[in-house]
Amino acid sequence: MKAYLALISAAVIGLAACSQEPAPAEQPAAEAAASEAASAEMPASETEAAPAAEAEAAAADAAAPAGDCAVTVESNDNMQFNTKDIQVSKACKEFSVTLKHTGTQPKASMGHNLVIAKAEDMDGVFKDGVGAGPDADYIKAGDERIVAHTKLIGGGEEDTVTFDTAKLAEGSYKFACTFPGHGALMSGTVTLVD
Repeated sequence: MKAYLALISAAVIGLAACSQEPAPAEQPAAEAAASEAASAEMPASETEAAPAAEAEAAAADAAAPAGDCAVTVESNDNMQFNTKDIQVSKACKEFSVTLKHTGTQPKASMGHNLVIAKAEDMDGVFKDGVGAGPDADYIKAGDERIVAHTKLIGGGEEDTVTFDTAKLAEGSYKFACTFPGHGALMSGTVTLVD
């Protein structure tokens, strides 16, 4: 019986010691270790301070070289795309764009989509998209000015759209996010290349 009581007493003392806050001198070290562990688990695209070389490489990879019929564009919580130009090879009959949201915020507060339209139509697409609202992904239903668009996504999500490249036959094209207020920062050109 004495051994049983000794075991229970040891367990209670151990639990009490584990539940106490670390001493003030120990707390910064514990927080630093936790922050370091969290950073190690987090993908490089989600860390706040990515080296400039990585950012340049990501932007270079985002623009599709001639002959490549797909591209991945990343968006983040800072209202940025990782590229300003999507190049579409004339050799491609269809082209796919994958939008990845590398941030953590939900689509209600920091959602992104990617909409492709003629440059001169983009203002109207924005205005009609705001009127359509978030349930419609800020895209007016049946809007014929839009060549292609992804759905509205939040942090950690992605969406892919595939379209016929013949839709890019004439004129100048842009891509942008139609979430209200984002288009001023989140836009670029779509260029047909040989």
